[in-house]
Amino acid sequence: MYNPIPGAAPAVLFLLLFSSLLRAAPPELVLAKVYEKGVPLERYWVSEKLDGVRAFWTGDRFLSRGGHEYRAPAWFTRGFPEQPLDGELWMGRGTFAELSGVVRKAVPVDEEWRRVRFMVFDLPVPGVPFNERLERLKAVVAGVDSPFLSVVGQNRATSHDNLMARLDAVTRGGGEGLMLRLGSSHYEAGRSDDLLKVKQFLDAEAVVVRHLPGSGKFQGLMGSLLVELENGRRFRIGTGFSEADRASPPPVGALITFKYFGHTATGLPRFASFLRVRDDEPTGAAGLGGY
Repeated sequence: MYNPIPGAAPAVLFLLLFSSLLRAAPPELVLAKVYEKGVPLERYWVSEKLDGVRAFWTGDRFLSRGGHEYRAPAWFTRGFPEQPLDGELWMGRGTFAELSGVVRKAVPVDEEWRRVRFMVFDLPVPGVPFNERLERLKAVVAGVDSPFLSVVGQNRATSHDNLMARLDAVTRGGGEGLMLRLGSSHYEAGRSDDLLKVKQFLDAEAVVVRHLPGSGKFQGLMGSLLVELENGRRFRIGTGFSEADRASPPPVGALITFKYFGHTATGLPRFASFLRVRDDEPTGAAGLGGY
């Protein structure tokens, strides 16, 4: 079950190849760093960090972080503005796995997409501070008569204590965390203190290098993953997996997200636990591929 490609029908392989050829240049997105106490919070806006799928609306289609198209039904985007929008496709708290299965399908299923919303948090306009972009964004979305398009709620941040209290409330309710956006920041690609994520744990990404076999109750299944960080260091992740994950683990070469709690004395992530695959290629007609 580790590699479903061998033996696939020629038509399926053609569809997978065709999908890869349709990949667009990845959109240049603003990316987040991690919040640390001491940041001048009075300069920031705070919103909930949605556990959805990052999506960039180009004016006529959705692109993933990697440049793959999310094929939404035509009725879903009817009336959407020609203005590009940055946001997340979302179905609600705790629905990431289900959502990713819905939006990655090469042929969208109407009934599934009726539960999806495009939650917009930024207007990709160069040279304009976020304070002004937010007002423009509200006006753009207000002019669209669609139940599938909304602006993520933004409030002014105040103090660290208030931020932590809100974080506790969101996570108790099943939310993932918070996001901070600097009011004076411009929309510029890359990671900076202009955008900060606030969570009760840290998270990072790593590439799957090898599947390590399980033992005991995991006999015959994947026991852990050997992964590699961006800096080339390798370590194992053995927790956070469902039984389905262990039976069909993320493929070698996949980019995964894991959570952790600080670092060991040698600088490796402490108590690392699998969260999800961060592969955004759409699935083919036979359901191959992974998120």
